[in-house]
This record gives sequence, structure tokens and C-alpha cells, in this order.
Amino acid sequence: MEKFETIKKIILDAEEDFSKFYEKDNQAAGTRVRKAMQELKNLAQDTRKEVQDIKNKAAAAEKK
Repeated sequence: MEKFETIKKIILDAEEDFSKFYEKDNQAAGTRVRKAMQELKNLAQDTRKEVQDIKNKAAAAEKK
């Protein structure tokens, strides 16, 4: 659940930058939004891999 909490924190932290970029056309905020989205992408990919590994281990254990 730690990764889920990290994902929520990244999104909440980026909320103000989203607003600044889309509503006020603040280009620096856009850069921060892109950085936050990259962090989310990497974290999501790591999480997907971890979930798949856990599923594979459970399936292997069931076969024994």
C-alpha cells in the first residue's frame, strides 16, 4: 500500500501546478506537471511488475 500512498501524494502535490498551467498558462508549472507525470509513469510500471511477480509466485505455489 506504500506505493499507492506515493501515487496519491504525487497527484495531490501536482494539483496546483495543473491549475497554474491549464488556467493561467504558467509554463514553469507545465514543466513540473510533466515531471510529476513521468514519476507516476515510472511508479505505475514498477507497481505493475511487482503485482505480476506476486501473481506469478502465487500461481507457482499453487501448482506445487
